[in-house]
Amino acid sequence: MKKLFLCAIMLFSLGVSAQSQYEKGMEKAFSFWKEGKITEASNLFERIANAEKKNWIPAYYVAYVNIISSFGIKDEAALQAKLDKAKLHLDKADELSSNNPEIMIMQALRNTAFIAFDGQKYGMSLSMKNSEIFAKAIELAPNNPRVILQKAEWDMGSAQFFGKPIEPYCKDIKRALELAEKEDQKENFEPSWGKSRAEQVLKQSCSK
Repeated sequence: MKKLFLCAIMLFSLGVSAQSQYEKGMEKAFSFWKEGKITEASNLFERIANAEKKNWIPAYYVAYVNIISSFGIKDEAALQAKLDKAKLHLDKADELSSNNPEIMIMQALRNTAFIAFDGQKYGMSLSMKNSEIFAKAIELAPNNPRVILQKAEWDMGSAQFFGKPIEPYCKDIKRALELAEKEDQKENFEPSWGKSRAEQVLKQSCSK
């Protein structure tokens, strides 16, 4: 009985230690990201993703870091490398958590990065894919602030491209902000971004 008790204590301690290492690693990766150390953040998220075999969240952040940092890149080979890495980890995240709206909108954001780089080359095919992604994401999570925000930004970009007003989508940005402000605090590093981005879009595009 004493041996069983000791084994249980050891297993519990190992579990706590592993959880602690995961949390420390994720916090360090976010710290790198905040400091603008994109490569370091990406590499650390990737190491955590490789260790966390059943957890979609680190893989999601590998993709997120690489997608966000790809906007503005002028060299197509560098862009492709970043977005290939993002796809690899989005696919991994999707295997671990299928039909996850958070992963879906990141896939759409990856497509948007390609379109922003070369609209003529990527616009037609990837625009159709994004429309499908957002339709499904909204159906699955109609009150997710990130889904609403990303769809509204996509709709705004499309409206601008075709010379149409973007004001009709400002209400969606406002709704995304309201939902983000009311959203419960997420645990285990689940995506919770959106508030500051919604505020920025409102200020830049909807303040007239």
